[in-house]
Amino acid sequence: MPTSSENLAELKSIRRVLVYMAILLSGAILYFAKDILMPIMLGVLFTLTLSPVVRGLQAIKVPAPLGAILVVMSISAVISVGISSLSTPVGELFDSLPEIGSRISEHLTPIKETMSEISEAGDQVQELAGGSSDKVINEVVLEGPGIITSAASTVATSITSLFIALVLSIFILGSGSLFYEKIVSSVPLLSDKKRALRIVRDIESSVSRYLLTITIINLSLGVIVGGLLYAYGAPNPALWGSIAALFNYLPFMGALVGATLLATVSFGVYDSLSSALIPPLIYYVCSAMEGNVVTPYIVGRRLQLNIVAVFLTVALWGWLWGLAGALMAVPILVFINVLCEHIDALKPLGHFVSGRDVTSNK
Repeated sequence: MPTSSENLAELKSIRRVLVYMAILLSGAILYFAKDILMPIMLGVLFTLTLSPVVRGLQAIKVPAPLGAILVVMSISAVISVGISSLSTPVGELFDSLPEIGSRISEHLTPIKETMSEISEAGDQVQELAGGSSDKVINEVVLEGPGIITSAASTVATSITSLFIALVLSIFILGSGSLFYEKIVSSVPLLSDKKRALRIVRDIESSVSRYLLTITIINLSLGVIVGGLLYAYGAPNPALWGSIAALFNYLPFMGALVGATLLATVSFGVYDSLSSALIPPLIYYVCSAMEGNVVTPYIVGRRLQLNIVAVFLTVALWGWLWGLAGALMAVPILVFINVLCEHIDALKPLGHFVSGRDVTSNK
């Protein structure tokens, strides 16, 4: 007959298996239901970010529903104006792509000739070694949607998700404190209700402060990058400034991808290599200084995150939801970090996620 210690070990094993199954099931749901869950998550992030603004309007006697509509419509108007103002430079960039491609091809001509000579030399060596010169080429043609079609589909999906997220944020913000009251009322004990309310308020404060701070930093970075590129005489400085501001929400890869895109365009615009390297160098240096100096200083110690946790989170959400998931990864990690600070069972995860030294009690 099994002893109590054996029963306890079996229960722990069953619990461990159930936890693993729950994690796998959650991952499958997040992956296959991304079209539904992604705009909901984006709407929640919008709500957490804009709640202090709506609450401030309530302090000056503006009702929550009206304040929510005003704030969200203002954000929508800013986004619409930004997209409209960038439509001309984006069109100019697309119109100049054939010319840029031909100039890049000209720059690569010496490299192509060198590679061709190396290939011919390899063929000659193979012939001298007695290898067969007969080549059988199997050509497989895969037909799929063109780049323009795929891009149009992605843009349409993104606009739809953004619209759903904004509408959802209007409903939650317009309800005032009702959303938080529903969360607190689901907790049975009074002490747990107070704790739940404290957790919700802390999450709202941390996420909104982080997102508002990062948004201001990114907009400032875009203005600086665009201004420096304009001073240098680079084409479409406003477009690249906007790209810098948007891509800076993506840790690690944002600066590198933006600088690479700008370098590709620069090589098709400037004649000399030194002139073509200046614009991407401006872009990358500004982004690197922001990421390593400005943001850590402004964001502060409390919201510092473990760089390994940030990398793994960006990789995970990028795999699950693509670029949109990678952009939302850090705010989600801030959410998890604050949650771990208040729940004892999640303290080990919080110690890994946090970038602070937990042994120093600072």
